[in-house]
Amino acid sequence: MDTAERRGTSGTGAAARTAARGGPQGPDRDTAAGVEQRDAPSYRPLWVEEPARRRRLPDPVRTAAVRAVLIIAVTLIQAVIAVLCTLADSWLAFPMVLSSVASAVVATWGALDVWVTRQVWNQRYGVVSTPASTARALRRERRAARRRARSAERAQERIRRRGGAGQLSHP
Repeated sequence: MDTAERRGTSGTGAAARTAARGGPQGPDRDTAAGVEQRDAPSYRPLWVEEPARRRRLPDPVRTAAVRAVLIIAVTLIQAVIAVLCTLADSWLAFPMVLSSVASAVVATWGALDVWVTRQVWNQRYGVVSTPASTARALRRERRAARRRARSAERAQERIRRRGGAGQLSHP
C-alpha cells in the first residue's frame, strides 16, 4: 500500500502527485531545521490488541493438547477412510477398521494425557494456597505485637543511651 492509497486518493493524476509532494507549493520549509512536516497518514490499524480473557496454558499442558488434537484428527481421518472402504467393498476395509480401533484407543490415551498433565502441573506449580481468614487475622495480630515490642525495645535503648536510667526529667 503506497502513500496515495492511505490518503484516500486514487494514486493517478495531478492531484495525487501534488499530494505526494506536500501540496501545491512543495514541502513546508518553515519548520525548525528545515525538517519536512506533514500530516500523519490517518489509517486504521489492521487489528487492535485486546487483553487475553484467560491465562495461557502451561507449556507441558499445551504440548500434550496439541499432541492429542493431532492424534484425534488422524483417528477421525482413519475412521472416514474405513467407512469409505467398507462402502466400496475394498480389501482395505478390514485393516482400516482395525487401525481405527487402535487409533481410538491411542486418542483416548491422548485426551487422558492432557487431563493428567494439567492436574500434575496444577499440583506442582499452580496451586496457590490462601490461608483462611482466621489464620490471616492471627498472623496480623502477631505481627502487630512484634512491632509494638520492637518499638518499646527501641525506646528503652534510647533512654539507656542518653544515660537517663528511666528518669523523666534531667537534674
